[in-house]
Amino acid sequence: MYTLYYSPGAASLAVHAAIHETGADHQLVNVDLDVPRTDDYLRLNPQGTVPTLLIDGVAHRESAALLMLLAERHPEANLAPAPGAPGRAEWLQWTVALATSLGGPFRHWFYPQDLGRDTHDEASRAPVRRTLEAGFERIASHLAAHGPYLLGEQFSSADYQLCMYMRWSRAMPKPATEWPELDRLARLVIARPAWRSAVAMEKLRGWQLDGDQ
Repeated sequence: MYTLYYSPGAASLAVHAAIHETGADHQLVNVDLDVPRTDDYLRLNPQGTVPTLLIDGVAHRESAALLMLLAERHPEANLAPAPGAPGRAEWLQWTVALATSLGGPFRHWFYPQDLGRDTHDEASRAPVRRTLEAGFERIASHLAAHGPYLLGEQFSSADYQLCMYMRWSRAMPKPATEWPELDRLARLVIARPAWRSAVAMEKLRGWQLDGDQ
């Protein structure tokens, strides 16, 4: 039994979808990110962030790490190529690269206090926007040559990770879905039953890629 501490649509979404792919028994605990975290939660995750995944009573953190851990624990779910198989190194590379090239900048996009500001304005967000758009451009170029998924014809948990970050861009001046290759990948991913189950359980609205906000 897994226990996933999550917040709807946050960095826990990819992990939540991956758990559904495994079919493993799990329970959810909603963490309200708009209020101070409880001492009990901070003992599990001193950063106060999500996701946190309890496995046999032990807390594990960081979305990218949890995706790799789930792939390792559930090889039958085909969340990643097997160790030594073609594509394994690329999957590891994408999992780490997405967390740094998109996850880090998105943190700055949503949390101006990380940049020493009380609020964001267009000027302060401009360099973050350029970084994110450059990241999406690189990924779109890769998909144009090697898609439709990050590993070509093979779906992996890295596609959930990418789709999660793409969803975060939906209100940006240039959403990720404006790149045709990324839009194609997103449509493939959100059609998966596991993604749909996670979205339904988190009661997320919008980003159905047909005009929803």
